[in-house]
Amino acid sequence: MNIKIYIAIISIWFLSFSKVIAQVSLQNTTCEMLENPLGIDVLKPRLAWHIISNERNVMQTAYQILVSSSPENLNANEGDLWDSGKISSPESIHIAYNGKGLQSRMKVYWKVKVWTNVGQSEWSANNYFSMGLLYYKDWPKGWIGFDRAFPWDNIKTDSRLSARYFRKEFQSTKEIKSATASIVGLGLYELFINGKKVGNDVLSPSPTDYTKNVKYNTYDVSSYLQNGKNAVGTILGNGRFFAMRQNEKPYKIKTFGFPKMLMNINIVYTDGTTANIDTDDSWKGTTDGPIRTNNEYDGEEYDATKEAPGWNKVGFDDSKWAKAEFVQEPTGTIEAQMNENMKVMNVVKPVSITKLSGGRYILDMGQNMVGWLQIKVKGVKGKQIKMRFAESLQNNGELFTANLRNAKCTDLYTLKGGELEIWEPTFAYRGFRYVELSGYSYQPSVNDFLGKMIYDNIKTVGTFETSDALTNQIFKNAWWGIAGSYKGIPVDCPQRNERMPWLGDRGAVAYGESFLFDNGRFYAKWLQDIRNSQKEDGAIPDVAPAFWRYYSDNMTWPGAMLLVTEMLYKQTGDVSAVRDNYPAMKKWLAYMQDRYMQDYILTKDSYGDWCMPPLPSNLAGVKVQTKSILLN
Repeated sequence: MNIKIYIAIISIWFLSFSKVIAQVSLQNTTCEMLENPLGIDVLKPRLAWHIISNERNVMQTAYQILVSSSPENLNANEGDLWDSGKISSPESIHIAYNGKGLQSRMKVYWKVKVWTNVGQSEWSANNYFSMGLLYYKDWPKGWIGFDRAFPWDNIKTDSRLSARYFRKEFQSTKEIKSATASIVGLGLYELFINGKKVGNDVLSPSPTDYTKNVKYNTYDVSSYLQNGKNAVGTILGNGRFFAMRQNEKPYKIKTFGFPKMLMNINIVYTDGTTANIDTDDSWKGTTDGPIRTNNEYDGEEYDATKEAPGWNKVGFDDSKWAKAEFVQEPTGTIEAQMNENMKVMNVVKPVSITKLSGGRYILDMGQNMVGWLQIKVKGVKGKQIKMRFAESLQNNGELFTANLRNAKCTDLYTLKGGELEIWEPTFAYRGFRYVELSGYSYQPSVNDFLGKMIYDNIKTVGTFETSDALTNQIFKNAWWGIAGSYKGIPVDCPQRNERMPWLGDRGAVAYGESFLFDNGRFYAKWLQDIRNSQKEDGAIPDVAPAFWRYYSDNMTWPGAMLLVTEMLYKQTGDVSAVRDNYPAMKKWLAYMQDRYMQDYILTKDSYGDWCMPPLPSNLAGVKVQTKSILLN
């Protein structure tokens, strides 16, 4: 063979080989289906990755995982915690860690490479996860709070309860290497260190049946601390813990007590020593702050004249604040939250503002949304701006609120006076398109408002588009409706005095949702809520967590547990969804069989198809008798 031809062939071969290698890379590396999670409590966490290639039919044939106790070891390819070696396998999801035992607060670093039928990848980017507080003894000895109402609260008739504010100053005596905060703030919390809000989560943590389990969140707060004096502050809102309307129907509505908190800040110094800042009675607290009341049904009332500037910073005079009190802990097990918290996921600008009689205005956001409204306002001290929310208008241009039932869906802001004031709620959301504004001494502009769309921080992974504008709009409306219902639990509606995680709704739609949203962790958490709500005899509720005590023994609502479990396994390959839920599903089916089955036919149901379809136009004058079960 001519030497030039031989060299050309070899060169082409090397170029082709290099091209194949370059075309195989790894992305979307996750631990427990989360990107670089902090504070997990899974002792054998599962790792996963996506293979990216320009080639078609690229198949993994083997993988190798390195897990290290430091980034330095990982960069040196030393898997001192676990080196899987080359494992012949096509699996790239739910690969369980199989190395040395993991301990509380340990930070772990890992990477992976794969072999495929067209070549080998490089090592993935370095990833990490950290362990949470794995044992009860790792937590502080005391929950703090105020287990009572105060004179400005009204909990007998109106579920009106002010937010709780807590603070503590502490000294950092050495150079800080790292610091982690682990917090259980019930019902909802905001965390501040040295005046800065920690993270960008809102309405955290995810709600549960707090008699069964409570969720904690973990944050890296290294960058928030400073050498010398530091201050930590928290605000506790009501959320689902201090229930809405609990005194209206105590036989129906489950309540858990007054807001309370458990927190540990673990500081690691550069010399290897550590320090812990824990909740105890050395903290100071007050309920006489600017958030005068907050609940999901009625909204939030904020009095800016009650603000205490610098309350969450070093040097604030808290001599008039009370000593924090030790309170009873909830009976639920403390668990790491393995699903995403809510965040402000989108911003909506209003499209118009229209004047009504009596100095009122209607603000139109341009579409229905779920979240809250940020306002900019100027005025004299003590002036109140009232915001009433609704999804539609009456023919005369007034808000339509009949569908809200007795939910007030109202925010009230009291100005401190002076410069421009910017405010948005902290612990209340609603579904709305229109806002009735009152209290202004001038005509507000659409530029004074922003809508903040809020839902769980999960990715949109699917899109859909056709050549038909109406079909595209229906899809868009569905996306907004589904996203808005993700609130740590799948609520049925975001606007009226309900907002409950009905099982029947999700049995019908969870599978379809999974093509749009990366909602595996969300529904895995909700299945745990359903398991925790199951009675000893096997009954499963219609609402889970069972904030409303409805156990009506029907098939279509509790049956959602089977359907959602199947969806998770089918769409994510997560066999643990079946393993964890199978005993509860089997127990429920046996319960229904023993009580209601005749000749292999279940004779009991409660809701039927629930909603009667609209009448055809040719039957508009025909009277139709319907029968339904009234749960109230």
